[in-house]
Amino acid sequence: MTPGPGRPGGPAHEGHPRRWAVLAVLVLSLVSIILDNTVLNVTLRTLTDPEEGLGASHSQVEWVLSAYTLAFAAMLFTWGVLGDRLGRRRVLLLGLALFGLSSLAGAYAGSPEQLIAARACMGVSGAAVLPSTLATIAAVFPMRERPKALGIWAASVGFALGIGPVTGGLLLAHFWWGSVFLINVPIVAVCLVAVVLVVPETRGLAGKRVDAGGLLLSIAGLVLLVYGIIEAGRTGGVTQPTVWGTGLAGLGLLGVFLWHERRTAEPSLELGFFRLKAFSTAVAAVGFVSFAMMGFLFFSAFYLQSVRGYTPLQAGSCTVALAVANVVCGPLSTVLVRSIGPRNVCAAGMLAVTAALSGVVFVTQHAPLWLILVLFAALGAGVACVMPTAAVSIMNAIPREKAGVASAMNNTVRQLGGALGVAVLGSLMGAAYRSGIEDELAVLPPSVRHEAGESLDATLLAATRLGESGLVGPARQAFLDAMHLAAGAAAAAALVGALAVLRWLPSTVTTPKPAAGPVPGREHSEHTKAQGS
Repeated sequence: MTPGPGRPGGPAHEGHPRRWAVLAVLVLSLVSIILDNTVLNVTLRTLTDPEEGLGASHSQVEWVLSAYTLAFAAMLFTWGVLGDRLGRRRVLLLGLALFGLSSLAGAYAGSPEQLIAARACMGVSGAAVLPSTLATIAAVFPMRERPKALGIWAASVGFALGIGPVTGGLLLAHFWWGSVFLINVPIVAVCLVAVVLVVPETRGLAGKRVDAGGLLLSIAGLVLLVYGIIEAGRTGGVTQPTVWGTGLAGLGLLGVFLWHERRTAEPSLELGFFRLKAFSTAVAAVGFVSFAMMGFLFFSAFYLQSVRGYTPLQAGSCTVALAVANVVCGPLSTVLVRSIGPRNVCAAGMLAVTAALSGVVFVTQHAPLWLILVLFAALGAGVACVMPTAAVSIMNAIPREKAGVASAMNNTVRQLGGALGVAVLGSLMGAAYRSGIEDELAVLPPSVRHEAGESLDATLLAATRLGESGLVGPARQAFLDAMHLAAGAAAAAALVGALAVLRWLPSTVTTPKPAAGPVPGREHSEHTKAQGS
């Protein structure tokens, strides 16, 4: 058998001959997963309607979102490891197929409980897709082209985040709520065919056994930790046992997982990776920017619909600015990495995110639309500079045979950062809003004051039902004050991330040192086996 791209003994720098077609298929697969989450955001109000939706309670609507986040974050690392061991295309196909079936079940769910279960299944299957796409890119692209490919990959994430709300608004304007899930089915079907025809099978070290004990510990620990984070956001504090109890238990299990990984012969996670500044600092940057971005998207959705009175379609259209900036700046950032280095590009992105969130302080109920669009665009440009640059640093710092693990770590931290952003900033906003509106609620009957003060929507609903129109203005102002406080906290987090990047991220792209001579079990692509001998 003659050496070939990605084949043991072959020149790794050549890459796969159809790598750009492979990238197109992987991007489509990724967009189908990311798009679903952002489409759902504008559907939540409809789900609470007993006639047009499912009549879901506020708590049930929260779990429609949280069930996906919980399952997705808990399974990312496991799927990344299994992709390295069993084959990334195999895991990708399995994830897409299960995601399509789960979407079909969600579209025709007859109750909130059924929809929550379908969303959890979508989270499990979606977690198989994300690390498989990123790890396959690392396997089929040569080092010199990998930054450009990763830039396109990251830009597609921003694109999906931006067009999702618009797509959701269009679907709700013409079809029933289940259409936001049903649209996934034909997209996934196209992806499945394309993956079979175009994407090669790649895997890491051959013959390595699966560290089942470590994977189970990671799943249990992440489930409990993410559940605690979600409950903190839902209850608005950390005093409940369901918050601190599950959070501490999750951290404890993850500590046991790390202890296990240090002692097992074939660990799922090489702890030595965290001693690499290019890896650990880039992972931290992903966490900080995800915290800030998801917090921004969380409170901006309420601002646009509940304060400015936009329809779901109008609110979703504002995120197009984020998508455009991400698509433009994502590939550009990887070009800048080669000229000015990852440290400067990543730090500039974090500072742009800081500036965008700081600008929210100047947003009022009747702020000009151009200001809103500029803030969305600045956020999109900043994220587009951080995510691809961090991905390049992470994937290049680690050997290709561990690409699935590296990708999973990148995306797990992104999910944890986002969940923390919604929980922490949401709790901060909730507490600030309740404090700001408390005195104004005196005009309402005592029996409804507590419930009316839980959120802006609850206050507006109570004011409408009881004819207290004078409560609307103070309620919106209290929300704006709370939003300004949360935006300041998010900006501070982004600034800390920028300082960490400037201090510890290397100024040049780090590459793993190749081993001398043939390496048994080196990364390989099974598609080359039929190309002759």
